[in-house]
Amino acid sequence: MSDSERRAVGGWLLVLWVLVLLMVMIGGVTRLTGSGLSIVEWAPVTGALPPLDDQAWNDAFNAYQSSPQFQHQNHWMALDDFKRIFFWEYLHRLVGRLIGLAFCVPWLVFVMRRTLRGAWIWRTFGLMVLGGLQGALGWFMVMSGLVNEPRVSHYRLAAHLLLGIGVGQVILWQALEIASPRVAIQALPRTQRWLALGLLPLLGLQIVYGAFMGGLRAGYVAATFPDMNGHYAPGYFFTTGSIWRNLFDNPLSVHYLHRVIALVVLGYACATLWSLRNQGSEVRFACYGLVAAVIAQIAVGAMTVMLGVPIPVAVAHQGGAYIVTAAAVVLCHVALGARASRAQARTAGTDGGSSDNPTLDPHSPRTARLHP
Repeated sequence: MSDSERRAVGGWLLVLWVLVLLMVMIGGVTRLTGSGLSIVEWAPVTGALPPLDDQAWNDAFNAYQSSPQFQHQNHWMALDDFKRIFFWEYLHRLVGRLIGLAFCVPWLVFVMRRTLRGAWIWRTFGLMVLGGLQGALGWFMVMSGLVNEPRVSHYRLAAHLLLGIGVGQVILWQALEIASPRVAIQALPRTQRWLALGLLPLLGLQIVYGAFMGGLRAGYVAATFPDMNGHYAPGYFFTTGSIWRNLFDNPLSVHYLHRVIALVVLGYACATLWSLRNQGSEVRFACYGLVAAVIAQIAVGAMTVMLGVPIPVAVAHQGGAYIVTAAAVVLCHVALGARASRAQARTAGTDGGSSDNPTLDPHSPRTARLHP
């Protein structure tokens, strides 16, 4: 690709990344307002338009009245009340459709103009497949709240949130590859590369527990920080007598574990920064950005529970999980292909490097871009 083509494709991918962030945050509003079960059918095409007249609104409200949420929780609602919760679920689905359009139209243009060629066609096409799976998983989640109990399964909620954030980070990785292909002239030692990569499964676990917090309404069980209702020791929180329920179904222990994992993530991020403190400026900058994002996320999380889970703060916390994961992805990208300084690049062209810092042939295509 030429530089102008890289900028065009990279900009397109970054717009998609921002749209997915918006989707994640609107999803948080939808959950917190109890709106997620207001639309009781999945109509990917015909559902793109909202009800446009009184009869259509009455039909949508009548369909909602057959749902467990209306019968057990919202039986007091009139049509105007229903319209308020309908709005957020409709907006959530509408943004999902807009993301699909924002992907498909530019992708077809890039392919027809041969801006995307070879492997890049399939690498970017995979993003559309992931987006489609995310939409299907979202409906699978909603279905769990339309049968008996008026709430979605927190396991399905966790899968939906994890995949949504994951899709955004795959988009970001592709954008980084387009804008700044990894160069292994001065690759980090293997242990440091694995240290950076270890952040991703740890953050995935924390995102799962964040979803459990939302699905079980566990944020309401303790409104103090750093203690939980005056307690710190785990014995106070693991109360059900079942290991499985304590780990996954008990709101009190889930809340406790979410806090503990947050501290583990902070410690891991700080250890990564310490380990990589002598690396190049790009690696150090990525480490500092990650640590700052984790600290901010913990602060917003503490505010969320101490203020009684207000919607704006809770949604900022959910968006913060997306930002923290993005910071980890950026760090992994530079760690797996750290750029050399100019002096190191000149040395690599003559000295050949060591086993811990493998070098590339200075005449190879990947190396050539550092020597215009």
